[in-house]
Amino acid sequence: MRELIQGAYDLHVHSAPDVMPRKLDDLEMARRVIASGMAGYAMKSHYFCTAERAALSKQLYPDCDSVGTITLNGSVGGINPMAVEMAARAGARLIWFPTCDGAYEQAHTFTGDPNKKLPFWAGIVMAMKEEGISAPPISILDQDGGLTEETHKVLDVAAKYNMVVTTGHISHEETFALVRSAAEEHHVKNIIITHVDFPTTYYEIEDQKKLAGYGAYMEHCYTTYATKKVDYAVTLEMIRAMGPEHVVLSTDLGQPAGIFPDEGLEAFATRLHEDGFTVEQVRQMTVYNARKLLGKD
Repeated sequence: MRELIQGAYDLHVHSAPDVMPRKLDDLEMARRVIASGMAGYAMKSHYFCTAERAALSKQLYPDCDSVGTITLNGSVGGINPMAVEMAARAGARLIWFPTCDGAYEQAHTFTGDPNKKLPFWAGIVMAMKEEGISAPPISILDQDGGLTEETHKVLDVAAKYNMVVTTGHISHEETFALVRSAAEEHHVKNIIITHVDFPTTYYEIEDQKKLAGYGAYMEHCYTTYATKKVDYAVTLEMIRAMGPEHVVLSTDLGQPAGIFPDEGLEAFATRLHEDGFTVEQVRQMTVYNARKLLGKD
């Protein structure tokens, strides 16, 4: 149902250029956003700030609100307040805390079953290590279990520019410390808990409710259930338990073998509507909550 994504934002798209193969580049995604009736999308890179790319894309396709972001992995200096400051000045709206370089994510990815399928980024990490290029795994907690000084400084920047703080692939312990401090100490208004039903970032419903108590939104991505990392019934149960007012739908698409992000968002929205959510409830999760987070309302 195309009407479910009219004016929508997909806040989690992996478009090219990137160091990994992608299904489409920024400009093709902008054209697809416009053709689908969506409002815009956020350019996610594990390795680079995308604010400059977003600005150029908007010059060419002003009817697509391309949103720049930064992810705090080793390639930008990890938890680097200066990198976040410069990204914000360049127009970035979202900050992802560590993903592939996070200590928690790496421990989960590189331990356990040696035959398990690894994510694309894991191949890059291993190849760089073979060449003697590696960054220390990143934690946002100090030895006493509190947030590091640099993390506090990043939250200060986020608050100053009214950016959206997203949790990335950090541990539950890190997430609760981050969200609590962001909301209570730094007065960050916009917080997203990254794909709450993903295996490494899986949050039980009670934990999601606690995080929502700090004003955070729960992100659910199309790819998580579409690639069978979680049963769709679990995703549906979580969304019903939290309610549309606390949920953001996105796709996490851009992988060469996947469908296009606009197709994924429409498929996700349509499935939820078929499972009992009203048009307005679905649009809250695809349109209204994202607009609020981005300061569009």
